[in-house]
Amino acid sequence: MPLADAEEARARLIAIAPAGFEEVERGTHVELAAYGDAAERLAAAFPEAQIVEIEPGWEDSWREFHRPVVIGPLWIGPPWEQPPADAVPVVIDPGRAFGTGSHPTTRLCLELLLGQQPTSMLDVGCGSGVLSIAAAALGFAPVAAVDSDSAAIEETNRNARANAVEVDARRGDAAAEALPAAALTIANISLDVVSALRPRGEFLITSGYLERDDSRVAGWASVRRVVREGWAADLHAPR
Repeated sequence: MPLADAEEARARLIAIAPAGFEEVERGTHVELAAYGDAAERLAAAFPEAQIVEIEPGWEDSWREFHRPVVIGPLWIGPPWEQPPADAVPVVIDPGRAFGTGSHPTTRLCLELLLGQQPTSMLDVGCGSGVLSIAAAALGFAPVAAVDSDSAAIEETNRNARANAVEVDARRGDAAAEALPAAALTIANISLDVVSALRPRGEFLITSGYLERDDSRVAGWASVRRVVREGWAADLHAPR
């Protein structure tokens, strides 16, 4: 399906396959794949979907969707892949929370993060914790993370332990609650939550929206924008 339709499709697919699904971008299109026994519901929600009977060994075939990515010195990949000896590894075991490092918005946030000096950092909408764990691996400290989904907090804590880094992950609603103070805040979340943010610090990195979207944050000005495959991320500083 076209990238422009992906967000709506993800929302529909989460309701049908709450245990998770795989996503692969193919140029201007995205492929979503879910394993399970909900063929009738999938067909009703996605009339154009291809439904096939899975061959024996499907339990391991999903791993093909999770390939390592490299952004500068960072190597981000699943535990069954081996990072290069000279890389800063961030090992993320795909679980219930979104975020394995492959999505363009995650890569854009990491690109902007690499341009910052290590400071205190807050990851808003942490998902699997890939951004906060990468920051901690790069020397940012202290690193905190918040997410409204308790499953995301569990995943972030689990992945932080696996990477032997310190991340203080707690449940919280970024759109309704005051954010903890941090020199750098990163928010790779929905556009409406980005617009509602009131961070306290020196720099703000935002993403989770398309290049054409208005990503303004009250009291902050974009000082650098990076784009990839129609997605965008911004580095903001206080006005």
